[in-house]
Amino acid sequence: MKRRTLDVLFSAGGAVLAGLLLVAGIVLSANANFANTYVRDQLSQQNITFKTVNTLTAEEKQQSCLVTYAGQQLTTGPQAECYANHFIALHLKSVGGGKTYAELGAPQTDLANRVAAAKKNNDPNLADLQKQYNDISTARDTVFKGETLRGLLLTSFGFSEFGVKAAQGATVAYLAAGLLALLSIAGFVHAYLTPRTATFAAPEPKAPPAATGELALP
Repeated sequence: MKRRTLDVLFSAGGAVLAGLLLVAGIVLSANANFANTYVRDQLSQQNITFKTVNTLTAEEKQQSCLVTYAGQQLTTGPQAECYANHFIALHLKSVGGGKTYAELGAPQTDLANRVAAAKKNNDPNLADLQKQYNDISTARDTVFKGETLRGLLLTSFGFSEFGVKAAQGATVAYLAAGLLALLSIAGFVHAYLTPRTATFAAPEPKAPPAATGELALP
């Protein structure tokens, strides 16, 4: 095969591949921009603002991200992760003995049954039981709201991470496309400068067999 033909084929293939990588990069960039814009818009509508440094408790100041984002409006995925795992989760530990919404269900039901029995039997401990029931119901309602908000914020964080990965993929695609484009251009230039008669890996001509003389016997 002629060297020029080979150069053109490889260069054309590289150019096509560079074009495909460019398209992939554009698609990934569009997805990254959509994810970032969607997360920012949704979080901005919540109007959540981090506490300022001077209002943070000693326990809250131990959470480095709360100090970093102090006083800022919550608009990004990393901020949502910080608020969910280092602010909401921190305060949920002090509500209902650190139990989850599901875990508080059984004791709440038990107290409800005891209150009903106390009312029926005119139990003198009714007021105390009613207070316990009201306290655990309030705690469970608070935990439910906290866990729900925390879950929504972590979902936003996860969605934003898809945007980050898409942006990273787009960068790699752009770099690879640029490299292939340069190599393709170099290949076309080499093909232009290569003589038409030049061949690739042409077989070397065989050397003629060496002449041998016969010795005459006396």
